[in-house]
Parts: sequence; C-alpha cells; structure tokens
Amino acid sequence: MTTETLARRQRLVDEQNTIWHRMQEIMTGSEGRDLTDEERTNWDAAEADLTRISGDLERLERMAQLGSVDRSQIITTSDRGDDPDAEAQRYAEAFHRYMRYGMEGLESEDRQILRGGWSQLQAGQTRALGTAPDSAAGYLVPDAFRNTMTETMKAFGGLLNICNVITTDTGADLSWPTNDDTSNEGDLLSEAVQVPEQDLTVGERELGAYTFTSKLVRVNWQLLQDAAFDVEAWLPRKLGERIGRAVARYVCTGTGVKQPEGLTTAVRVGKQGAGGQTTSVVYDDLIDLEHSVDPAYRGPNCRYLWHDQTLKVIRKLKDGDGRPLWVPVPAPGFPATVNGWAYTVDNSMPEPGASNKTIVFGDFTAGYIVRQVRGVQSIRLNERYADRLQTGFFGYSRIDGMVDDGSALAAYQHAAA
Repeated sequence: MTTETLARRQRLVDEQNTIWHRMQEIMTGSEGRDLTDEERTNWDAAEADLTRISGDLERLERMAQLGSVDRSQIITTSDRGDDPDAEAQRYAEAFHRYMRYGMEGLESEDRQILRGGWSQLQAGQTRALGTAPDSAAGYLVPDAFRNTMTETMKAFGGLLNICNVITTDTGADLSWPTNDDTSNEGDLLSEAVQVPEQDLTVGERELGAYTFTSKLVRVNWQLLQDAAFDVEAWLPRKLGERIGRAVARYVCTGTGVKQPEGLTTAVRVGKQGAGGQTTSVVYDDLIDLEHSVDPAYRGPNCRYLWHDQTLKVIRKLKDGDGRPLWVPVPAPGFPATVNGWAYTVDNSMPEPGASNKTIVFGDFTAGYIVRQVRGVQSIRLNERYADRLQTGFFGYSRIDGMVDDGSALAAYQHAAA
C-alpha cells in the first residue's frame, strides 16, 4: 500500500472502532431493559455507518490486493474452485482471537470475517457462507467449537444419541405431519362392485425452538492473555456441559408446556408393575414390555433406555433357568445386552420409584424427535465485568423435542404403592 492508502486505511479503522464502541455503549446502557426509541434510532444510525465504513475499508483493501498481484497470475473463480476448509479455518482463527481479545483486539480483516461469516476475501471475490451477527454481538460458532459442544451434550444425554435429530436453519415453528392408519386395511373386492373409500387421516403437530443457555462463565483477563491457556478447548467444554445437562433433562422429563415434551411425559405405558413394585422389576415385566411394542417396530433399531440405577436393578435379574438377563459382551464387537436387546443409559431418566416411568423400550428413531436450530452462538461481554478484570462468556442453543410415533415406544411404570 502507498503512504496515502495506509493513512486512509488507518482513518477508516479508527472510525470503525469509534462506531463499534458507541454501539457497545448503547447496549451496555440498556442492559436489563428494552431499548428506548432514541436508543434504537442511534443504534440503527451507527450500524448503517459501520456498514458503510466497513464496505469502504473492504474495497480499499481489495484494491490494494489487486494492485499487488501480477496480472498474469490472476485466476478466475471458476478456474480456482472453492476451498471451504480454508474458509472455515480462517473463520475459526478469527473467532479464537475474538474470544481472547474482544472486538477491539481484532484486525479489520478479522472483523470482516466475523461480520460476514466465512468469507473469501481475495481477488475481489467476497462470498458469505455463514450468518451475520445479531445486535448483541453474537457470532456464529465455528464448526470445531460447535462440534465439541454437540459431542459434550450427547455425553450428558443418551437419548440424543438414539432418537431422530433434525437441524433447521431458522427457529420458526416447524409443522410436523402425523398419521396412524394401523386400524385400517384393504378389502376383498367382489365382482362389479365399486372400490370402497377409506381416507387417510393426517394430523399435524408443531416443533418450536426453546432457548437453552449455559449461564455465564467469567474468565480472568490473565487467563485470556496467557497463550498457555487453551480457551478454545475449555470454553466449549464448560458451556457444552451446562447446556447438555439442561437439554438432557427436558427431553426426558419436560412437560411440553413452554418447554420440550419429555419422553417419559408423553410415552404410553406398555407394562404397569404389580402392587409393591415401587422400585423393583421382574423378568416377566420386561417380556410384557417388549411385546407391548408391535412387531413392526421390533427390529434392529429397538433397544432399552434407562437410568444407571435402573440398570443396577436389571443386572440382578435372571431368567427362568437362572441365567442373568444382562450379558456384558454377547460377542466381540457387540454391545452389552439385556434379554438380547441393546440398551442406552441416560441419567436424566427417572430413577426407580413409585409411579415412575423408568424403562422405555422400542425404536427411538421412529418414536422421538429432537429439532435443533443450526448455529450454536457465543456471546462475549467486554464491559460488564471490566472492574473485576474479567470477561463474561455464555453460549445458547435452541432446541425442541416430542414423542413422534407413539406406537414405536412403550414404558414400564412402577406401581404407585
């Protein structure tokens, strides 16, 4: 860049930082309440200025890049192809610097990458691949971060490993069709008789998007400034653990009223324990429970789901010949089974107790659905804890769940007394 171009670039960067600080002050001043009309007007004007200046800065830097490239070596987009892995890496690196140093510590290119999602800033080509930040300075978490969160959530919720999980790009209510045609069958048609009618009845339910938050994690500035502290590994683990515990609890036991419909809340009872079985299970109960699920679902996807304390009870059961139902390793490479069926442990399931639904058996892929909105987000609070030399972080995810095909699953319920 020429001296004149460098001076202009610095002026634009300074203006960009000033406007960004002004926007942060508006949000900080309104913490805990809605923005006033004046604050909304000031925010919108500042955002428009920021967009304009960022565009000028981007054009200036692209021009400088074009001026420094040998024209004979310029390759068109169609010749060069796309490299999403490189784009993802650049975004992850920018996000890492944002978490450590905040917006003020970023170069303009990092700001451009964060504001536009993954972008290809070369040879005059800018291609947005992600989601723009919201007004509270939330940025789309890069894949490596988000994947760590997802895996952590699964570790705390076994049901999430075996049910049907769908991902949507927005949080708008999602209509989900339902149909139960099992009571209807075809007919033998007599000669010269008109074909009888029997309509299909299609119902409809809706999946929403409830927000689960990790709550706030405060990090000392000394740790953020210490290169030896792996903030990218630590934060996903902490935020993921918190969100994971909450999600696991609600998809198992949620009421369905302004929260996900929990599995044990809506699943039908296939077997009720006899009087006195408030914490116990007998062999015959499991046989009856298995056969309460129609054979159409009792295929390779069928399994048990229960709490670890329930597994403790089950492991003591024996069949009529005195053989344990629990088989730790039926064959090399196969999972442990109970009565020949695989099982999953989820400690968000109810423990053995009066009237509790502690065991669910069936095809969970068909029986329970979880909807999650793409893009776990992370928020960085710069000023709120500045007087303590700390920065706040929290993550959030939007999720809903419900029993889908109720015939695919059945529960064992302990006796009330």
